[in-house]
Order: sequence, then structure tokens, then C-alpha cells
Amino acid sequence: MSENHSSDLYDAVNSWGPIGDFFLELLTMTPGARVLDLGCGTGRITLAAAEAGCQVMGVDPNPTSLRAARAKPGADRVRWVDGTSRMIPPDARFDAAIMSSNVAQEMLDDAELARTFSDIASHLAPGGRLAFDSRDPEARGWEAWTKERSHRIVNLPEGEEEHWYRTTHVDEEAGVVDFCAHDITPDGHEQVECQPLRFRSEGHLRLMLEDAGLEVENIFGGYQGEPAGHGTGALVVIAFRP
Repeated sequence: MSENHSSDLYDAVNSWGPIGDFFLELLTMTPGARVLDLGCGTGRITLAAAEAGCQVMGVDPNPTSLRAARAKPGADRVRWVDGTSRMIPPDARFDAAIMSSNVAQEMLDDAELARTFSDIASHLAPGGRLAFDSRDPEARGWEAWTKERSHRIVNLPEGEEEHWYRTTHVDEEAGVVDFCAHDITPDGHEQVECQPLRFRSEGHLRLMLEDAGLEVENIFGGYQGEPAGHGTGALVVIAFRP
């Protein structure tokens, strides 16, 4: 899969919707806010925040995603950093930070996520907020990752492409789910990319944030303020530095 195709596919599958609206609204609550998009990927929310007048830093460990982000219109408004939270410049201070989509869940090890929370907390101004999303294990969202339930057609520059997810293994005790993303290109070639995700409970996330010196402000069950356990199956978390 070429870099351009991979980036185009990611953007097509993760098109703008309630997730983008939620995080952009949080980042732009204060005009000209200093914001961090950790795990910024191809820069969808990063660039929107910069266009809205925020001072933005986008951080991601995937060089392919960052190259795609840097090639988009308006990329010169963003300070791009290749790496993890460890690479945030020591003097950087933020009024708001986000980790959207699968960023928190891709960190399988609690120690890695705890370090990330601590790194972000150390760079937040007093009262600064961190927002991120995860998936509620109680919702058992992985059960919908079948071809029958997740199949969709995405439009790419080279034509229509089939896309779906398939769960391959679930370890409920560890909270780890293995799944694969399947794509059939316009020329009929099937491509499969697999990865694990960690599903952490609301209580688990609360404890980790508290250990990092952050106070939980809200945990929603969706991107429009639904109560946890009664929304989309998401855990949408907002915490702040006291």
C-alpha cells in the first residue's frame, strides 16, 4: 500500500463527524488557545484547530502520517513533532490537549499510558484540560467488528474501495482485543492490517488520571454528552490540571 493510498484511506474511513466536532469545540473554547494534539495522525483535527486560530502542536510517532499531515493546506500553521509524549519540548505549555480516536487504546501497557498522562499533565497550564476517548468494555463493541456489521464503501481518488473490520481474538480479562481492517482496492486486491487495542473501564481510567495529577471533570458515553453507559459505547473523558 502506497503512503498516499494509506493516508487517503485513513481520512476517508475517519471522515469528519461528531468526534471532530467534539474535540474541535473543546480546543477552541478559548480564542488563540495553545493546544496539543497528541497522536495527531494525518492532522484532521490539528489543522482545523489551527485554522480556527489556535496555536497548535501536533505530535505523532508515525512518520507516514506526519508526512501526510505536513503536505496538507495550512500545515505551516502547526508545529509538528515526530514522536511520543516524551518528545514534547520541555518549555511547551498548553491550555488544552487531546488524544482522539484510538490513541489511548493503542497503548496496551498501563505504564505507557500512565507516562503519557503524566507528560501531558506536566505541560498543561493550571486549569488546562485533557480530553480523550476510549471504548467502554461494558459495551462490547468488538462484537460489531464483523464484515456483515461493519462493511462500508469508501470513495478514494482512484475509485471506490470496500472496507470492514473483523475481530480475531478477545482477552476480556486483560482487556485486549485483536482485530483486522480489510480493504479491497478498486483493482480487486485485498489488503489486511491487524492490531490490538486495550479496553479500559471508566474506573481504571479515573485512577490513572488521578495518579498523573489530573482531576476528572466529566466522562461521557458519547460525543454529544450522553451519560456513560448509555451512549455510543465510547468513554469520552475530560480531565484538568488543578
